[in-house]
Amino acid sequence: MKIRESSTRKHSAGYTEKEIKLAVNMIKDIENTIDMMYYLMERNSENNFVLMLISANNVELKELLKKEKRDTDIIYDVGEDECVCAMLCQETRVDGGYRFAERLIRNIILDKGEDIYCAEIEVRMSRYSAKDIIFRVVDAFINAKREEKSGEIIFHSLY
Repeated sequence: MKIRESSTRKHSAGYTEKEIKLAVNMIKDIENTIDMMYYLMERNSENNFVLMLISANNVELKELLKKEKRDTDIIYDVGEDECVCAMLCQETRVDGGYRFAERLIRNIILDKGEDIYCAEIEVRMSRYSAKDIIFRVVDAFINAKREEKSGEIIFHSLY
């Protein structure tokens, strides 16, 4: 039996089933929260926020995030088959989000965690849809995994 051509390609442009399910889970879990952040931004009671997507093996990631987060940060477990968490950090700018991710990665390594991938997006304006933000952070996360950028922080800002 001949193997399908698409099965033999290493890195196709398309997403895998697992990657698409990750994006769909994030939309289900986070879309309304981002809409709430936009409402607060428009009322001027909230400024920038950061959406982080992080994964690690051999560590209780969600528990570690709970220890490190502020009361205003929101954690979501979005991985089906693997340990992937999303965190929405209110009132956070690029420098604070980046330092927070650095601290998380250090603590994951101290806990003997492996295969750490992290992507973050700082949102400064409400002109992007919640889905667009989610798709952008998922895309950055997937590309980091495909390019084997373990331990690196992929950070983007949306103006």
